[in-house]
Amino acid sequence: QVRLVESGGGLVQAGGSLRLTCTTSGFKLSDWGMSWYRQVPGQERQLVAFIASTGLMTNYGGGVKGRFTVSRNNYENQVYLQMDRLKPEDTATYYCSRSGNPRYWGQGTQVTVSS
Repeated sequence: QVRLVESGGGLVQAGGSLRLTCTTSGFKLSDWGMSWYRQVPGQERQLVAFIASTGLMTNYGGGVKGRFTVSRNNYENQVYLQMDRLKPEDTATYYCSRSGNPRYWGQGTQVTVSS
């Protein structure tokens, strides 16, 4: 079955960096676009970044372009989110997601940025 497992979250000071990893299994990663979303309690889940199946096209949500970089390694079955110059407003639970219908989600990893 499709499985997405996020890792790499944690507590970091403002201005610092974190690298999130989404480890996938149960499907052929190279066939699917993948996304990172984030959610703060009481708010809707927000798109952070999307990467096409080949990795040749990426899109970023508002507020992260120029600071976050999404990438993938289809051979290692992993998708990454490099987050630099983190801000307190980046604090959220970050989710990996596989495009399609239905959309699949990981369990999330918490990122907390202290001021």
